[in-house]
Amino acid sequence: MSVLRGEFVTLRPLRVDDAELTHRWRHAERAKFLNQASATVALQAAWIAARPASEHNFIIELNDGHPVGMLSLVGIDHANHHAEPARFLIGDEAAAQGVPVAAEAMKLLYRLAFDELGLVRLHGTVAANNRLMLKWQKYLGMKEEGRLRNHLCQNGQFHDAVVVGLLVDEYRKIALPRMNGLIAAARVRP
Repeated sequence: MSVLRGEFVTLRPLRVDDAELTHRWRHAERAKFLNQASATVALQAAWIAARPASEHNFIIELNDGHPVGMLSLVGIDHANHHAEPARFLIGDEAAAQGVPVAAEAMKLLYRLAFDELGLVRLHGTVAANNRLMLKWQKYLGMKEEGRLRNHLCQNGQFHDAVVVGLLVDEYRKIALPRMNGLIAAARVRP
């Protein structure tokens, strides 16, 4: 798996030695909408080591090499040309402040999916109570395609999951111009 470089961030492959950092991020309040994290650093390291080669798991780094988050492309189906962006988490929000980390990380992942892997569709589920992520995904052109009732159990309570999808033409017409706009706006900041 290669390194994906942008203007403000780099996506580099997730490594076993990232276990302590990602374990800490996964246990932070910001990660409450993700699936359950590994209980220990050792289990997190084992989880990382067990990732199949078919997944693209990344650490998001600033240009100075400081890690600020994680992002993956999973469930890649080459026969049907689709996959799922997953495990998106900004772990060091303070370091990411004022940098278009989310926009550029997603742009790099979408470019991998659509331009390098030749996929025609990205899809996923978002917890219905994760309103900010739903708003973000819809801003990037994802369309709401359905709802899975009581699909997720968080802290003993069931929540719906919203199914979202993005087609390659929507990526080019909606997502890419919006991501480029956010990145361009960061260039002009003092």
